[in-house]
Amino acid sequence: MQMRSSSGDGKPPKKYYSARKKYCAFCKDKITLIDYKNHKNLENFISETGRIFPARVSGTCAYHQKQLSKAIKRARQMALLRFTEEKKRIT
Repeated sequence: MQMRSSSGDGKPPKKYYSARKKYCAFCKDKITLIDYKNHKNLENFISETGRIFPARVSGTCAYHQKQLSKAIKRARQMALLRFTEEKKRIT
């Protein structure tokens, strides 16, 4: 017996999948305080353009996301991280 789509156009039905739940990397490693001086770890949560990844993308919990954003902003003020990357100009 063949499964038919509800629209009747002969296309196979769409298969839905559930995405794997993202876990907070800081909770997993039992890190209580995110330090702004650890800039190599903070770079993993910043895009190429300098934007902070949201919690739904990075998978961090709300508690650590607030600490992470504060640590990134402090590291930027102390010149450990760049605010933005330089734009590549095509001439």
